[in-house]
Amino acid sequence: MADRAYDLLRDRLVLLEIAPTHPIHEPALAEELNVGRTPIREALKRLETDHLVVSYPRRGTFATAVDFHELNQISEIRQVLEPMAAHNAAANKDPEIRAELAEYLKKIDSLDESMDQRSLLLLDVHIHRLIYRASANKHLEETLVRLDNLVTRIWCLVIDQMPPIAEHIIEHSALLRAILDGDGTKAAQLVSAHVAHFEQALRKAP
Repeated sequence: MADRAYDLLRDRLVLLEIAPTHPIHEPALAEELNVGRTPIREALKRLETDHLVVSYPRRGTFATAVDFHELNQISEIRQVLEPMAAHNAAANKDPEIRAELAEYLKKIDSLDESMDQRSLLLLDVHIHRLIYRASANKHLEETLVRLDNLVTRIWCLVIDQMPPIAEHIIEHSALLRAILDGDGTKAAQLVSAHVAHFEQALRKAP
């Protein structure tokens, strides 16, 4: 139950459905998610480690603010770690992982650009999380998921001033093909260019 609460709350916080600096009401969340208070508290502890919520003594728990100025630091780390994850993913021969990668490639190639914004954003998030998992390095995966969550929050903050989400998602097509082809060098190059392009687009938005 704590894992379920964590997953649901994480996506809401990442997509800014729980607004930055907004208070987190544990009883209301427990009732809404149909879970006890203990799973909610456990989920919030994990989310605080992810820098998505912050707790203050005698004040309660709040969604963290979105700081656009963190983009440079986040991108600096992603430029090092994202190519590593893509390179590792290309070397992963696990049939289940490869089947998932192929399935997401099909979703991109048949992408319905009229999908609602939330579905498109979650598709992008899930593609990234799958690549991180395919890297077969738990510590690398956890770090990149956390960073991608933070940069997605910045994206959501200025999304109305950004190019269409579908254009961003389609960029993942060549990356997934390189990973499935086992071409780690090309995958690393493509994801490095993707991160740089995304950062540039974000900087043009405000």
